[in-house]
Amino acid sequence: MKVCVIGTGYVGLVVGVCLSERGHQVCCVDRDTVKIDNLHQGVLPIYEPGLENIVTRNVTDGRLRFSTDSATEIANAEVIYIAVGTPSADDGSANLSAVRAVAKQIAMAASPNSIVVIKSTVPVGTADMVRSILEGSQVVDVVSNPEFLREGVAIEDFESPDRIVIGYQQQFAKEQMHRLYTSFIEDGHAVYFMDNRSAEITKYAANSLLATKISFANELARLCDAAGADIDAVRLGTGSDSRIGAKFLYAGVGYGGSCFPKDVKALIYMAKELGVDMQIAQAVEAVNAQQKTILMKRIVQDFGEDLTGFHFAMWGLAFKPQTDDVREAPALYMIEQLRSRGAIVTAYDPEAMPNVQLHIGDRIQYAESSDAALQNADAMILMTEWQSFRQPSWPAVAQALKGRYVYDGRNIYNPQDVEDVGLIYRGIGRGYRS
Repeated sequence: MKVCVIGTGYVGLVVGVCLSERGHQVCCVDRDTVKIDNLHQGVLPIYEPGLENIVTRNVTDGRLRFSTDSATEIANAEVIYIAVGTPSADDGSANLSAVRAVAKQIAMAASPNSIVVIKSTVPVGTADMVRSILEGSQVVDVVSNPEFLREGVAIEDFESPDRIVIGYQQQFAKEQMHRLYTSFIEDGHAVYFMDNRSAEITKYAANSLLATKISFANELARLCDAAGADIDAVRLGTGSDSRIGAKFLYAGVGYGGSCFPKDVKALIYMAKELGVDMQIAQAVEAVNAQQKTILMKRIVQDFGEDLTGFHFAMWGLAFKPQTDDVREAPALYMIEQLRSRGAIVTAYDPEAMPNVQLHIGDRIQYAESSDAALQNADAMILMTEWQSFRQPSWPAVAQALKGRYVYDGRNIYNPQDVEDVGLIYRGIGRGYRS
């Protein structure tokens, strides 16, 4: 099928590229001429494992193109994806200005028998709003098709989805989406057809439930610290229950990224507008905000409020491994708190340092390697659980550090291994260790 994907951010680019891999003729459109020029040269705007190879293959084979000419590409498409950003406004609502703008472009340019697919994460009622903009155009129907891609494993998630959710009104749209996703259906992946509003809420429900598991694990971690228990043992004992599961039950320094913080806020706001009080979602948000402070409180206990002259090595800046995304990253909060108390910070991340530099410039030092970041530091802080950070040589770490403290913000280290070389371990919910 002929597909136009408007928006070459994380979602739009992954969706467009992966659809071309499935044999569709895809053009990814963006008004950012620099981004499109870079894509023509093979330079991707995001880091996602495996994506570059798929882009190269499908561009070479003629199934994938990039353009700034939205009108022409919309007119040529049978299926038009809206995959633009919907950032949080100050009140927590989703900013739909980009969605509206794209809908207006589609209304003017769409060909007969085309359908519009909303891939952006949008609040309930957005499909109806887009339909009103498209009224009188050639578009047959508006489909709600939320994405469930995890950064770092987005290719795998697209190719082997747990489910595909499709909200629609017209039978023709259902048939076109069935045709578009035929290869997935033949591979046995579950496809759920429903009304638009149910599909829109499904996206927020899924992300908010996952965020709830994380926040609950973090509350349990606080209890474990107070009781002298180990959250890692509690996680194993609890998560082994098949009704609960171990995924997203890890304690740490809080969740970040482009989805969970934004989607929990939007769910709360959306419910409030409809007269519903989402008390659990509000608690999830509050717990996550508090969790970002936990490691800083430990540092203050050990070093005092005034950190002037103290030097901290930070491993990891991205909100999670296998991505360069630093949106709502707990590391940025830690950097702000450390610097506000006078500390010096030297950081290393395999992918995210350029993005952090765009956010805060040279207010911290950037190391060429994880080992280099440690040199003469008073403490090491682990913020992102990259695979390359999981098995350090603790004798080498002890030799490089000037001080003795290791703050494990993701609970990936064995406390005994750290303490065996004379270092002092601080984790999340693993009992206060003197």
